Amino acid sequence: MTDADDGVGSAEATAEPDGDDSEDPLAAAGVDPVVPDEGSDAEFAADAEVREFVREVAEDVRGDSSESKQLSAVLYRVSDLYDEEEEMSPEEIYLNVRHIMRIKSEGGLRR
Repeated sequence: MTDADDGVGSAEATAEPDGDDSEDPLAAAGVDPVVPDEGSDAEFAADAEVREFVREVAEDVRGDSSESKQLSAVLYRVSDLYDEEEEMSPEEIYLNVRHIMRIKSEGGLRR
């Protein structure tokens, strides 16, 4: 495994737009254990059956709580990997979910 393949991202890949990394020790250290420096070469072939299965699970877990709604949204995003009309990568999903979780932990958008 080379440095480029070790799964450790750069500070640029993890920096938040507001520049405040004090709450996230990984971002403060300039690493991201999920997003590699060079991006992912993983490819997900369009598969309507898998996409529909994941979306059905997303519908099943969606409930009244904010946590179940968040999980449902994450699963729906994952299903986009198998949608031929979507251009979503695992890294983009991870970063999107991480951003949403950070906003939630800070009290939401309307603080």
